[in-house]
Amino acid sequence: MNNEDEFYDAVTGLDSDESYEGVSEVSFKDAVVFDSSSQKNNESVPQENGVKKHRTSLPAAMFSRSTVSIWSILKKCIGLELSKITMPIAFNEPLSFLQRITEYMEHTYLINRACSLSNSIERMQAVAAFAVSAVASQWDRTGKPFNPLLGETYELTREDQGFRLVLEQVSHHPPVSAFHAESLVGDFVFHGSIYPKLKFWGKSVEAEPKGTITLELLKHHEAYTWTNPYCCVHNIILGKLWIEQYGTVEIVNHSTGDKCVLNFKPCGMFGKELHKVEGYIQDKSKKKHCVIYGKWTECMWSVDPRTYEAHKKSERRGDNKKQKNEEQVGAVNDDADDMPEVQETVSVVPGSTLLWRIDSRPAHSAEMYNFTNFAMSLNELEPGMETNVSPTDCRFRPDIRAMENGNMYEASTEKERLEDKQRAARKERAKNEEEWSTRWFQMGTNPYTSSQGWLYSGGYFNRNYQDMPGIY
Repeated sequence: MNNEDEFYDAVTGLDSDESYEGVSEVSFKDAVVFDSSSQKNNESVPQENGVKKHRTSLPAAMFSRSTVSIWSILKKCIGLELSKITMPIAFNEPLSFLQRITEYMEHTYLINRACSLSNSIERMQAVAAFAVSAVASQWDRTGKPFNPLLGETYELTREDQGFRLVLEQVSHHPPVSAFHAESLVGDFVFHGSIYPKLKFWGKSVEAEPKGTITLELLKHHEAYTWTNPYCCVHNIILGKLWIEQYGTVEIVNHSTGDKCVLNFKPCGMFGKELHKVEGYIQDKSKKKHCVIYGKWTECMWSVDPRTYEAHKKSERRGDNKKQKNEEQVGAVNDDADDMPEVQETVSVVPGSTLLWRIDSRPAHSAEMYNFTNFAMSLNELEPGMETNVSPTDCRFRPDIRAMENGNMYEASTEKERLEDKQRAARKERAKNEEEWSTRWFQMGTNPYTSSQGWLYSGGYFNRNYQDMPGIY
């Protein structure tokens, strides 16, 4: 059995478990319900002051995961890639991974700000803030997005934020998602290929970042590249799920030689470093121009390096005095990795400039997979989409749609049907000695890094969707 067969014939875990029988509809009396049927009857999308309005809640609140045990599936997977394992659908969230990537664009205003600035160091500050903000939506997002089907696509146009975007699942094993976003007024292009490696380590799941992200500021003839930090979800088996991001992210301006090095800090033994990000921006002569600091869950600031170092020295003197008078006690728990108490908030160094602050989540977010307002809108079906959007768009996936509507049994059976259909299509291609052909992206060389990646070949927004594969 080759690797591809091993992936497609993976154990389906609890996806067809009889525990979902009778749970055809999940009702939550306190949930704020979005009435999709009323929108279907409207001839146009709701608007407010000429700007398209997007929904701010899901049709149904999330399904409880407390009754589902995951240990029986994961205990055989320690140290292995989780792409070989199909997880129980109760641990999903009603979004495709393609839509999860789209959440990079939630703070597009930071790119627009970078485009408007005349100083290259200030532009790098805005780009660095954007790179941090791109992972901010993962805070408390412990649900697993649906694995995209081969050939699955997603598009999004947001006039209010000034961009349009298209994604395609270009490979299934290894799973690779390619994306291309562009400014509606021609200011920037943002693109890349994402293929994270997931590994299970007994009590946690780690996502190793793979794939280069490229941002081009067209007016300034600049290109920036970077790779996302590691992400770890703790207490998969027992205890409260919590997330940390860690690792070094290096953002390079290939036109000027400027570089930003960001250190996403692991939480540490006593949790003092939880969520913290710290780094600096230097020019091509390695002169440090500013220090960047904050938390990826809250905000990012910039300050002069000398001011920052003087402040840190003062803090260290204070900490040393405190440690002499206090005994540090570390709790030991073999059953769960207790999440450290969040240290509120970022200690702002006098003279700092605010680069980015996270938006508040809606009051009902906890009952809706901890989605942001932006995430709430991503799977929304608007009037006319059936005729204007590619039939491979993941808004049309029946398993995700069923889960969003609270129908877990239908979601589980549809997910299994789609996987069987995908498996049969792969075997048919193998029988006919046919290779899968991508539609909107082609393998090519990134001109800035010389590495191989999936590049947008154009044409998606011409709306010619003939001969698209029937993947659903």
